[in-house]
Amino acid sequence: MQREVVEIKKDLESAMLETAAGAKLDEPEIVEELQQELPAVVVEAIVSFREKVVAINRVTKVVSGGKRMAFSAVVVVGDGKGRVGSGKGKARDVPLAIAKASYQAKKHLVSYRLKDSTIPFAVIGNFGAGKVMLRPAVAGTGVIAGGTIRAVLEACGIRDVLTKNLGSSNVHSVLAATLDALGQLKTKEDVAKKRGKKVEDLG
Repeated sequence: MQREVVEIKKDLESAMLETAAGAKLDEPEIVEELQQELPAVVVEAIVSFREKVVAINRVTKVVSGGKRMAFSAVVVVGDGKGRVGSGKGKARDVPLAIAKASYQAKKHLVSYRLKDSTIPFAVIGNFGAGKVMLRPAVAGTGVIAGGTIRAVLEACGIRDVLTKNLGSSNVHSVLAATLDALGQLKTKEDVAKKRGKKVEDLG
């Protein structure tokens, strides 16, 4: 049994890396091909992900022979059901940088607490100079957010929320601050369990 789990994990990792390089998983032919080659649990995990490219930058490394050009990418991946992760990748070409970033993001998925299509309460996330405020909104409001924050919230599955960037506009700081804000979210059930009470007993 343990050997089967290891083999499935290897299949999952290799498939993630291949599909992150540009395969369109919304095409039936791609999904059908994956179903023939990989176990059902692996295919379900891959197809359910939403991938958002947050930023792509060109970076230069000065070496003895001159300048070596490369690209760095920041990618956010989520399943649209409260799980989201971010990753960074660097390579000599853009597709491979995105593939590396996507692979890292899928390895660091974290589950966050949501309330229907929004968040339970208002929260402020901080990371370095980054500061992001998230506020719940009624159904139909949509995601009122900028590029980086929007990518994280949409990948997470949040459809109605108000946001404001209160600090640095640096992509990495905003991304980390947004994830910090999501990490502070708790439901009434979580609070009641931590206090050893029932939900009805909370004030």
